[in-house]
Amino acid sequence: SLNCVEWSLLPPATEEMVAQAEQLKGRFQGDPSFEYEYTEINAEDAERLFEDGKEPVIKEEARLIATIEQIDRAVGIIPRGAFVKTPLGSVHENRNFEGLSLTEAKKLSSYFHFSEPVNLKNKTLLEKADLDPSTDFLDSLEHDIPQGSWTAQLEKGGTVVVLRSLLWLGLTFYHVPMSKQYGYVYFGTGEKNLDLPFML
Repeated sequence: SLNCVEWSLLPPATEEMVAQAEQLKGRFQGDPSFEYEYTEINAEDAERLFEDGKEPVIKEEARLIATIEQIDRAVGIIPRGAFVKTPLGSVHENRNFEGLSLTEAKKLSSYFHFSEPVNLKNKTLLEKADLDPSTDFLDSLEHDIPQGSWTAQLEKGGTVVVLRSLLWLGLTFYHVPMSKQYGYVYFGTGEKNLDLPFML
């Protein structure tokens, strides 16, 4: 939005936009038309961009789209059982999901990344034997690297579980145990906390 009254959806991010945005450092300027120049681009990539008729710049709007995509991939999470995978491979919202119990809601293993699984494919057959293929088809937070990149807290007298990401500072996830209420929101600078391994 340019005036905070009329809103429109951002276009989907491409892999090229995400790769370009990962090279940029520093905070956002607040101007969608602002152009960032690549300071650490190698000569070969710069030559390829010039041959394609593109300048080695990226607009802030494209950086914003790519950053939102990065945050969703890295720290977009759901409670275990909120979505189910059918035997044919399609994923649907679980209408029978009634929330996690309070003891389950306190465990990081009860929350999954809502993105294509990476670590699940590397598990052994013995590890996969204990998993339910209809609900455990995503990567769990307990195996995130670095260990300790999530904080779990009980709030409102133990009625709400709040998870916060230390990798993307400003990402807050909430779940009300024994209910269908869950979600996450990000209020941050759009910068990844690259110092996290040294802070733990």
